[in-house]
Amino acid sequence: SRRLPTSPLYPAYGLETYGLPIPRRMAEAWRHYDVNGLVAEDYSTRPTGIGLDMELSEDEVANISSALTAKGAWLDDDACTGRLVYINGRFCPSLSKQTEGVKNLDSKCFESCKLPEKTMEYLSRLPDGFTDQLAAEVPDEYKGPLTSLEKLSGPDHNVGKATSQFAINNQQGTAAFAALNSVKAGCVAYVEAASEEASDDDKMPLPVLIVNAQTPSGGSAVVGGEKGVSLHPRTLAVANDRSSLSLVQMCIDLDESTEEESLCPTFVNGHTQIFVGASANVTHSFLEESGGIVTPRVEMSDEELDAAKLAFQPGQGPEALDAFIHNPREAESQRPALRNTHFDSIDVHVTGDEGSYAGSIMELGGCGRARIAISASLLRPGAMASINGFALSGGAQRSDMRTNIHHIAQGTISRQEQRNMVGGRSTASFRGRIRVEQSAQQTDSEQLSRTILLSDHARIWATPSLEIIADDVKCTHGATVSDLSEEELFYLRSRGIDRTTARNLLMYAFVDEIAASVDQRIVGGYDDFCGLRSRVIRRLENLVPLGEKSLIGGEFQSV
Repeated sequence: SRRLPTSPLYPAYGLETYGLPIPRRMAEAWRHYDVNGLVAEDYSTRPTGIGLDMELSEDEVANISSALTAKGAWLDDDACTGRLVYINGRFCPSLSKQTEGVKNLDSKCFESCKLPEKTMEYLSRLPDGFTDQLAAEVPDEYKGPLTSLEKLSGPDHNVGKATSQFAINNQQGTAAFAALNSVKAGCVAYVEAASEEASDDDKMPLPVLIVNAQTPSGGSAVVGGEKGVSLHPRTLAVANDRSSLSLVQMCIDLDESTEEESLCPTFVNGHTQIFVGASANVTHSFLEESGGIVTPRVEMSDEELDAAKLAFQPGQGPEALDAFIHNPREAESQRPALRNTHFDSIDVHVTGDEGSYAGSIMELGGCGRARIAISASLLRPGAMASINGFALSGGAQRSDMRTNIHHIAQGTISRQEQRNMVGGRSTASFRGRIRVEQSAQQTDSEQLSRTILLSDHARIWATPSLEIIADDVKCTHGATVSDLSEEELFYLRSRGIDRTTARNLLMYAFVDEIAASVDQRIVGGYDDFCGLRSRVIRRLENLVPLGEKSLIGGEFQSV
């Protein structure tokens, strides 16, 4: 039966069974997402040896470190403060550099009960308001210290209990997956930045690198079957008062050339928690590059492919011909990574006065379904959060980027810029929410979403939103969706640059403004084949439109 617009949308059954809402196709948190494709896959297999360290021989260490270097996911010991490497959810001590503040927490650490109470409290928190107690007291001259999330801006404008329908409509839908991660994670990547003495040197310390790598089998002992494997990487980063931390997280593939019989659908459910103390400075770079590279030219129709074959010139080389031998749409539908799902939730709490968090999130992978949700709560006066995001989607991907910046204390500042590039026949969505509570007077917040659509078959839902309860604020937000600029293309081509190179230049310039905020020590050299710039360019070349623009429906479109 068809649901009428006036019909109530009841919460998912998980709310009654577990107290947490699970994905539901028409729920606001999962609107425009491929929920049907998600639940159609069976990810019930667990990797072998989960919770145990992975022992590697000297040859394996050399081979894997070389592979990580080739993917730009490696920093030598003298170039980083610490390095934690996980393969299929298992910690690799021989590939890592542990210190007192950068270490792996395994089951022995929890069984011995030697972990600080504060660490256990942090790990037990759930996002989306399902842990009602705020991570820090919020000063308020009228109501005293604020400690409850559901009562903020009450009694007239509070969100209420996290299980209420009004609250669920404004959530990111990550609480159930964070709880699942807490149960299934075999270990925790723990990073703690110690307090520093005041100095005139503003130089950031060497970065801490955390690598989560996965093989095509996902570490499953059962390969070649229909059942997939689930991985649950967990990270906890704590920046104490007056400390500085540069945290780099990377999600990559290993052994992409493995035999096809060993391929296994993979579900990655990552959860990262970051707590920023007073006058602390945290720079966070998150690069998601798993799932390989999507198939190019899937947007082309059969007629366009036939015309391209007829127009093929022998001097173009075998690569150009090979691109048209097989139907790109058919090749993309059979790509193994299209069955993979990658979720990551990042939960940030600025718990000290004038604490600062700067995050750069780049979603570049080729998984069939990808979703990154980041939430930042500004709990103390003078706290600041800056979030720069980029999402690249192509082939037949379904990608989603969600952000939530919560201004709770007075005089807080936030800056957000989200850029999306969508090509092929992919579907992407972005929802950026900023909420300014009544206690957050004198808030200064800016949000901008910019999207480039590279083909007529690509789709994007971009929804920036502001919820302002306070009356003394300065807030702006906006969104733009466009094709590559025809004037800029004409300028480049009038200087002798060919059409494809001109489009590549404009596409990379669009990305580079976000990539520039990533820690430069992990970015690599300008002409480094393994550097971030080269890796991004190789992915963009898959999506660059072919042919000239034509007048369709009264507007110029790429064909």
